[in-house]
Amino acid sequence: MNDPRLQRWLAVGLLLLVVSASVFAVFLPLISAGLSYREQKNDLLFQLQRQQTIAGREAQVADALEAIKQQVAEQGYFSTSTTEALASAELQNIVKTAVADAGGQLTSTQGLPGKAGDGFFRVAVKVRMTGSMEALVGVLRGIESAVPVLIVDQLDINPVRGARNRKTNKIEPSDQLNISFQVVSFLRSPTHE
Repeated sequence: MNDPRLQRWLAVGLLLLVVSASVFAVFLPLISAGLSYREQKNDLLFQLQRQQTIAGREAQVADALEAIKQQVAEQGYFSTSTTEALASAELQNIVKTAVADAGGQLTSTQGLPGKAGDGFFRVAVKVRMTGSMEALVGVLRGIESAVPVLIVDQLDINPVRGARNRKTNKIEPSDQLNISFQVVSFLRSPTHE
């Protein structure tokens, strides 16, 4: 052990061991942090690309939404009247025409107060009429095929009592019906156009 050559090699080995331990103690955490930052950077770049793709579609989505709004306006689902009174008058005229075309007899129409909700204004008309079952079917078909879209609500059908035969003193059946219902149409609310 007194050999100076051996002591030098031991000293050099010990020095290399201390230096390499110091290098690992300093650089290993730096390399680990660098790898962690690189993974975070890649994740953030992926998220950025995804957000840019979504933002790039904004114009396409806006164009598609405008096209849908245009289609809805062209299809005439909603009344084109500007006020509730005009829409109610239009609705009464549609019902009057449907009843007359179907061979029924219109007893009365009454505009009901409108209701706002869900971006639309509900306009309703209460209708009373008499007619046969065929007339009722014709009226309902006429309302169903009308533009703007109309909804029949609260349909009430009652038979008309037949007339008494003076000779036999019996009530003869009648094919006439007393019919009352509401017809509903919708206006767009001014804030949702």
